[in-house]
Amino acid sequence: MNERLEAMRASVRRREHARLRRTESPDAREECEREGLSWVRRQARLTRRMCEWERPSIEPGTAIAFTRTTPGTPPVYSPEDWARITEGRTLHESGPISNVCADWGMAISTGLLARRETALGSRRRAAANNDEKTMDFLDAAVESIDAVCDLARRYATAARTAQRADLAAILDRVPALPPRSFHEALQSLRLLHAAVWLSGNYHVCLGRLDQYLWPWLNDDLASGRLDIPAAEDLLAEFFISLNRDSDLYPGVQQGDNGQSLVIGGLRRDGGSAVNTLTWMVLRVARDVAMIDPKINLRVDGGTDPALLTLAAELTRKGLGFPQYSNDDVVVPALVANGYALEDARDYAVAACWEFLIPGRGMEVVNIGAVSMPAAADRAIREGLSAGEGMESILERAGADMRRQVDEIVARYRTLLLPPAPYYSVLMDGCLENGRDLSEGLLYNGFGIHGACSASAAEALAAVEKLVIQDRSVAPAELIGALDAGFSGAEALRLRLLNETPRVGNDDDRVDSLLARIFELFADACVAAGDNGRGGRIRAGTGSAMYYVWLAQGHEGMHEPVVGATADGRRVGDLFGANLAPSPGVVVRGPFSVLRSFSKLNYRRLCNGGPVTLELQEGVFRGADALGKVAMLVQAFVRSGCQQLQLNCIDVETLRDAKSHPEKYPNLIVRVWGWSGYFCELEEVYQDHVIARHSFDIP
Repeated sequence: MNERLEAMRASVRRREHARLRRTESPDAREECEREGLSWVRRQARLTRRMCEWERPSIEPGTAIAFTRTTPGTPPVYSPEDWARITEGRTLHESGPISNVCADWGMAISTGLLARRETALGSRRRAAANNDEKTMDFLDAAVESIDAVCDLARRYATAARTAQRADLAAILDRVPALPPRSFHEALQSLRLLHAAVWLSGNYHVCLGRLDQYLWPWLNDDLASGRLDIPAAEDLLAEFFISLNRDSDLYPGVQQGDNGQSLVIGGLRRDGGSAVNTLTWMVLRVARDVAMIDPKINLRVDGGTDPALLTLAAELTRKGLGFPQYSNDDVVVPALVANGYALEDARDYAVAACWEFLIPGRGMEVVNIGAVSMPAAADRAIREGLSAGEGMESILERAGADMRRQVDEIVARYRTLLLPPAPYYSVLMDGCLENGRDLSEGLLYNGFGIHGACSASAAEALAAVEKLVIQDRSVAPAELIGALDAGFSGAEALRLRLLNETPRVGNDDDRVDSLLARIFELFADACVAAGDNGRGGRIRAGTGSAMYYVWLAQGHEGMHEPVVGATADGRRVGDLFGANLAPSPGVVVRGPFSVLRSFSKLNYRRLCNGGPVTLELQEGVFRGADALGKVAMLVQAFVRSGCQQLQLNCIDVETLRDAKSHPEKYPNLIVRVWGWSGYFCELEEVYQDHVIARHSFDIP
């Protein structure tokens, strides 16, 4: 990080660029209504007006241009018309398509003008068949392409005005034409990516950046046009630029914006995908040290330990990434769930951790969560009241999860996805087949989280030990204590906490129940059948925000808040995030946690979800510290777990930051599948991060 980049990063953190923002957004609705435009043409007109509304600005020293100046995305329908269109339909989250990944390599290397020619060729064929719907979509795609190309031209004009002929020459070319250099490829990606946000879509993933940008970097390095330090400067500016607009993007909290990228892993042909750019991404992310982009590193049994050591340097910064995905587990799981082998090898991740195929998937990877603690709690109450044993209680839990899955899927069988003509330009087959992205692609699955699993397994294990096996707690006594939220039953609560097996200690008494409830969850997803869009229901192991919502409630939740549970958890206490020990549970260490979660059948859990470990800051003191963390990642791979999140925390620093936020404006933590600035988080998330287990590595 040179002086120019340091100053740029500091300026972004101070949000000095906000002075460029407009206070209003364009009104595209009136002209859409006046012209009687179809929905897909309205979306294209929105892209056009949003691009036109932008005020190009070239700040001194800029090498990668684009700073968003329009804060919001206006509607294209009146409230009355929107209510009519959406009546009886389910909208996903905010409505627009989100959390998918474009084929950035195709879009960059082809250029928008070539994509325009593809659209026009398909339109001529549609016209010959008098296919008005297809022509309408392709006209919308062309209008979107023209809007983005015009935005680039206006940026080129601004660069000339700023006496930056070098940058103007780049913007004259990309993203309309294929890049000729790594610099041009980065600039093309910046504009292509930003235009998706301008079009109203969100959680726009960046895919396998070290794969699709590598050809240009490789050529530049081989020809001597660029050296590694100069290339890293360009990449650092690109990373910094992604943080300029992140406060405008929707999410549960700032930082939850889906700007994730993937590096490493396998190529489509099965060879190693690790290249010079893979290493560069880790070094640059370490040095930039901002919340975007979120880095995901694909690893396997053959990953170079030196690469893992470099990744540990990034973890030491406390950013909460890289997140690791185990190709030895993920690729076979995707194949087992209907993905072609070459596509499975080419997987990326969505905003948090869910697996998807760039350019080929219109998958809605987070349609909801099964409340595993609720399923276990209801099964325990009903089963004990009926005098049943553990097997019958498990069958009840499985039936409850089937009900939850069926209800979630039933809501999404009426899914309404707004058309996305510009996003479609960046996907494989949309222009060629004359079909908008909203109509689906090769892969169209739905993903459901299996949330808060440790608590559910521990509640079942507590009942099995104390009520069924030892008979030291009567069923009525336990149910009464749960009904009372343990009021007047603290002694029983402490027994449930301290005398029963816990997830994270490699204890088969509870780990077998953990594995069983995930099998029952996967069974429920299979039983739900086709999702109505030609896709499967994918079971996952993540929790997202549900570790808070299921414990304390949230507007729009369909499942009720979970009260006191048989693991000794009190009303309102939060659950563990993702695959992690329950808060407050004493566990032996990180390796025993990995062994516990290695017992899951990940071939049936292909929606993703990481084992989450917090490392004590002291882990990174000492000459061999980075090597120890690298060995922990190797142990994760060998264990057969699917994904791993590591966070480096100093609890005392976090407590001080909560009390004195002005002292820690740049303190970053991992929240669930994303990282954010600690002092900008809501208190409930701050408290959960502070309360998580933090491990040493022996």
